[in-house]
Amino acid sequence: SAVADELHLTVETLAHVAQSPLALAQAAVARTNVALSAAIVQRMPVARGHDCLIHGCFMGSVPPYTKRLNNLPNAMVSRSPAVADLFYPGDPAELAGTVRAYLDRADAPTVALRPKALIVPHAGYVYSGPVAATAYRTLEPFRHEVERVILMGPAHRVYLEGLAVPETDAFAVPTGNVPVDVEAVARLLELPGVLASDQAHAAEHCLEVHLPFLQAVLDRFSIVPVVVGACSSELVADVLDLLWGGDETLIVVSSDLSHYHPYEVAQALDAATAGEILARACNLTGEQACGAVAINGLMLAATGHDLQVRELDLRNSGDTAGDRDRVVGYGAFALD
Repeated sequence: SAVADELHLTVETLAHVAQSPLALAQAAVARTNVALSAAIVQRMPVARGHDCLIHGCFMGSVPPYTKRLNNLPNAMVSRSPAVADLFYPGDPAELAGTVRAYLDRADAPTVALRPKALIVPHAGYVYSGPVAATAYRTLEPFRHEVERVILMGPAHRVYLEGLAVPETDAFAVPTGNVPVDVEAVARLLELPGVLASDQAHAAEHCLEVHLPFLQAVLDRFSIVPVVVGACSSELVADVLDLLWGGDETLIVVSSDLSHYHPYEVAQALDAATAGEILARACNLTGEQACGAVAINGLMLAATGHDLQVRELDLRNSGDTAGDRDRVVGYGAFALD
């Protein structure tokens, strides 16, 4: 399956990672030890050498999942960051400055648009941050309007059947805590195929990496975090339709594109995939995009709501920070 393929991708060497601004001097041999609920089958990767930051996936030790936040009402329980200091800076000021710099350097949209949904990559910031910023810059004019973000991305660290929402009240990142819309989560749990699982979220990077960007471009907002496993695109569309709302609700689908092809091959593959996304195709495969199931579900919902897709950016890690022998593709798309 596409999820299993993600789990067994060859990781980049520590020497390569050391070239990144997010140096991993304390890298250790990866070990995974997640207690899984009965609904989740354990299929955890062991990195071939070291924990590391790579173009699209993280294989490392699982951090403590929750902590009690005394500064939140009623001592809310929050998911702790899993990839701070790995995919992005762990220092709050440095992280805020890094995100702001990416946003300031991002190209402004060439046409006026008001995104209802975005497709945004989720690798380490040094690789996909410039492309992600292109998507998130489109939200700045609407920072006062968006109050809730449905955040969906593929399971990288566990094999999951269906969709998983968290049981926690908030997600923590160095730049602050983001509340979970617990009422919306409760509504989703009424759908067949949606389960509550903190374990599915514990070490997952593909949702976490978006939070500092969202904090930079929006004011007060909550999130509905959804990890997507093996399921139908129709189930994803049902979730989106249930919470569709109006201008107060934004949808963000987290996905990279092709993985570990030579630069020119990846360019051709990703251009073809981008063409399918622009045509609102709903039959992408995991070889084209690790978030294919979520993208397909979004396209089903988009067709029903008559949304159009716009390409904002299309690059790969060879354009940003990596070598060009084995690259990962990144695309940013807006639906309005």
